Amino acid sequence: MNPRRQAAILQQRRTHHLASNADAYAFFNLLTGPELFDQVESLLPDHRERLFPPTETLSMFMAQALSADRSCQRAVNELAVKQLRAGLKPCSTHTGGYCRARQRLPVEMVSSLVRNTGNLISSNAQSGHWMGRPVRLVDGTTVVMPDTQANQDAYPQSRGQKPGLGFPICRLVGIVCLSSGAVLDAASGVSEARVATSRRCCVRCSIP
Repeated sequence: MNPRRQAAILQQRRTHHLASNADAYAFFNLLTGPELFDQVESLLPDHRERLFPPTETLSMFMAQALSADRSCQRAVNELAVKQLRAGLKPCSTHTGGYCRARQRLPVEMVSSLVRNTGNLISSNAQSGHWMGRPVRLVDGTTVVMPDTQANQDAYPQSRGQKPGLGFPICRLVGIVCLSSGAVLDAASGVSEARVATSRRCCVRCSIP
């Protein structure tokens, strides 16, 4: 087997193993660790120390996104179990508080952490250079969003779909580090033209 392909397969297996074993506790330790603590603190919005402060909520959200069961109920149940194990009073397992806390997370906080952690991972990569310069990949995709009026207004459905039958579509484009696979920057849009504009802007402005 080609050594590069073998290394890629091993990296994929390791990534899958880490992702499938990641929980909110692990993400919380990562966000409050020495490498990210100052960045996270500078991005925190004004908040009260409730059951779901921003750092705890973001940790739960990331674990939820990687879980095979992506339900909010599972995320809240895991928090209740963690509190029981720590000898604390268990929290309610109703999901309303957690869902509202997720909605309060600032988009800028999440996007800034994506860029900061991506650059941190990329700077520690040992390969992936061409003629002395780091190689970046640009790729795009689409995601189907919940069929709400607000989403329909912001992200119209495909023009080939009959009115009332389609779902809102958000188009995404991202810049990825070739050597590490880390996402360095991303942009969203509602049309092919806007995605193309975002791609040119990201390549020209955001990445050295």
